[in-house]
Amino acid sequence: MRFRHPDGSTVHLAYCTNVHPAETLDGVLAQLRDHCEPVRKRLGRDRLGIGLWLARAAARALTSDPVALRRLRRELDTRGLEVVTLNGFPYEGFGDSHVKYRVYRPDWTEPARLEYTADLARLLTVLLPDDAAEGTISTLPLAWRTDFDEHRRAAALAALRTLAARLDALQDTTGRSIRVGLEPEPGCTVETLADARGALTGAADVPTHRIGVCIDTCHLATSFEEPGPALDALHRANIPVVKTQLSAALHAEHPDRADVRAALGAFAEPRFLHQTRTRSAQGELLATDDLDEALGATPGPAAGPGLPAAGPGLPTAAPWRAHFHVPLHAPPQPPLTSTLPVLKDTLARLVGPAAPPRTHHLEVETYTWQALPPELRPRTRARLADGIAAELALARDLLTDLGLKELP
Repeated sequence: MRFRHPDGSTVHLAYCTNVHPAETLDGVLAQLRDHCEPVRKRLGRDRLGIGLWLARAAARALTSDPVALRRLRRELDTRGLEVVTLNGFPYEGFGDSHVKYRVYRPDWTEPARLEYTADLARLLTVLLPDDAAEGTISTLPLAWRTDFDEHRRAAALAALRTLAARLDALQDTTGRSIRVGLEPEPGCTVETLADARGALTGAADVPTHRIGVCIDTCHLATSFEEPGPALDALHRANIPVVKTQLSAALHAEHPDRADVRAALGAFAEPRFLHQTRTRSAQGELLATDDLDEALGATPGPAAGPGLPAAGPGLPTAAPWRAHFHVPLHAPPQPPLTSTLPVLKDTLARLVGPAAPPRTHHLEVETYTWQALPPELRPRTRARLADGIAAELALARDLLTDLGLKELP
């Protein structure tokens, strides 16, 4: 979906296909047929943007076979789909029954991460619509925080500098510009936008014309980062917002209540990591790596640099937020809520009419439909397509309310 901003530029809205992950090229082609095209038809659009996730095996197959790559581009065109952004965070196995910490490997200290991301960039130059100004890729925010010392930090930043040089060369040979955004995530060495600012400035010497940030509004909210000050600080540091993922976290206003804890417990599940945060009376961020740890169901919430341990479970004197991407249009039932207000605030600051857009690529990213409590999960492809279309319709309405005009 495309929108005209009051300044005349185009803002793209897509949804991320990691919600129905596939590891092979055949699986990706089946996604387009079984999921993406039905979502487009529900929205009554001739063209729909998708934020494509290509697992390592699928990306390798496409880079080694130009015929297969042309086939994928042809399938996108035939089904009324377009790709201006890729999700390069998960490497493989995102559809497995137990993902948890494995999603953070390989990290940016490992050559495989650089090669995978560079392959994605080459593929995107071919997949981009002919009239698209640039393509973007979101990626792992360096690494998971544990065992990340200065030696590993230096290796990760060196890999980003190498990637930037490759992206420069890619534009020279193809004429297509690709940028990559670190996606701050709770528990990673880059958890917040403030962390991203520190990682990309100063002695890091990372070329920010190629490497910026991808803001995920669920992650932003989970870490209780205020959008206004965080975005202002990024702007002062000249760090670009390469893309933004529109998502909402779980919010529990009164985690001391038994009914609230029971409601939260229904979202604790074995597939994905649901980092949970609260703040002390002094404003210090207290953290656990997963929701069951916060509830005290398992011992030992992990501490790391800047993340003090909270004891057996999180304190309950202040609100909790959990990294669980809940559907944008369907917040959880009371006594829980979602952080949709944070999304709205962030979106207004990024693409509001008062100034040129600070990002042109927006992506709805609710990958947790099948991890929801059983009674909330869509039981058929049709129900899933209904839900994704409803999320995109909500995002469309938010944009038009900001003064953007939906394009054919």
